[in-house]
Amino acid sequence: MIKRRKKTGKRLQCLLGATCVLLVFVCYQNMSVLGKGPAIHQIGSYLQEKIAISAWKNCMPAMLEQIEEKKDKRSMGEIFMAKVETLFPISEYTDEVEEYPTQIESELSYEAASAAEGAEECKMLEENQRAGQIQETAKGIAGTPVLQNVLVTPQQQEGVTGDTMQKVVEIPREKLYDFDFLIHNFYQVDRTTTIDSSKLNPDVLLGKSMKLQGGSESPQILIYHTHSQEGYSDSTPGDANASVVGVGEYLTSLLREKYGLNVIHHTGEYDVKDRDNAYSYAGPALQQILVENPSIEVVIDLHRDGVADTTRLVSEVNGKQMAQVMFFNGLSHTTKNGDLNNLPNPYLADNLAFSFQMKLAAEEYYPGFTRGIYLKGYRYNLHYCPKSLLVEVGAQTNTLQEAMNAMEPLADLLHKVLTE
Repeated sequence: MIKRRKKTGKRLQCLLGATCVLLVFVCYQNMSVLGKGPAIHQIGSYLQEKIAISAWKNCMPAMLEQIEEKKDKRSMGEIFMAKVETLFPISEYTDEVEEYPTQIESELSYEAASAAEGAEECKMLEENQRAGQIQETAKGIAGTPVLQNVLVTPQQQEGVTGDTMQKVVEIPREKLYDFDFLIHNFYQVDRTTTIDSSKLNPDVLLGKSMKLQGGSESPQILIYHTHSQEGYSDSTPGDANASVVGVGEYLTSLLREKYGLNVIHHTGEYDVKDRDNAYSYAGPALQQILVENPSIEVVIDLHRDGVADTTRLVSEVNGKQMAQVMFFNGLSHTTKNGDLNNLPNPYLADNLAFSFQMKLAAEEYYPGFTRGIYLKGYRYNLHYCPKSLLVEVGAQTNTLQEAMNAMEPLADLLHKVLTE
């Protein structure tokens, strides 16, 4: 009998307690509706604030003690972020991307390209077509042969045969949907332009197929140089073999001999007399080559960047020192003017997908080999072909051999993205 009374008492206590909690809840809600008191979510906020203050008071002494013991000169914010990176290993991939001051496409040629590629460009192309002058332009501004055989040294031939690299790391695809992660790890946006997630949608970047559709019986890839006079620290002036043209010839030989691809290497010169209008000069020649070779699916404009003389863009792959490579995209959009309707690029989404797939493959197979994809305002003749790629191979501070060595992983990456 006593036990039953005790059980009944406990039940009554529980019931009364629950009733009280319910009454408090109803009262607070009614008071909130009348504007005379806090709602339940305000109570929650109050509790969260108290918990946060308590946690900070508990953590602060330990963190201060750590600073005192190790004489750590870092700020509290830096120490906190270091703790977060330790707790969340995925953040290891978001190490600070090194950015270098770059002279890629001088401001003068940047502005000249926009002026020359506007309404005047369309008029010029029409006049050239009527006058039959495009064929002359295709021979090169300085009269150099359109196709040229450049000798490749035995040292450069190393790596033409053999197995390709296997994947070193696997980047979680779900992370690519975080726009901050994407920009931080894959891109460098020039101050003259802007871009948002609508143009860097991972579904589009990865969804567009870059696979070659045609066979190797006809030309598949075109390699050319808007700035053929760009050389390296030990290049001999006037020697095409020792310039970016020679580097392009080595890339051509790798794609042909190792991977069985049909490649045209165009060595026309467009920056000898007037570098600032090189894109305008190269455009008609490029267009004519594509008309004459409709089987071409990929166009690669191979350059060499310019950086501060104290900067060395070097990575090591398979024990070889090689120049770092950077992919480049023109967005036909500037901060000042917005979308450039007079310089449209109908293939912008394809261009962005191509460079991104190359960069992603590089990060997984050759970490550290490539710099961030550089985004700038105009279009740089990338509007003639969907699979257009502008590549910067090292800078003036790299040696020619470092640039040559870089063609081996670049050829492998092209093969992976275009065929596998």
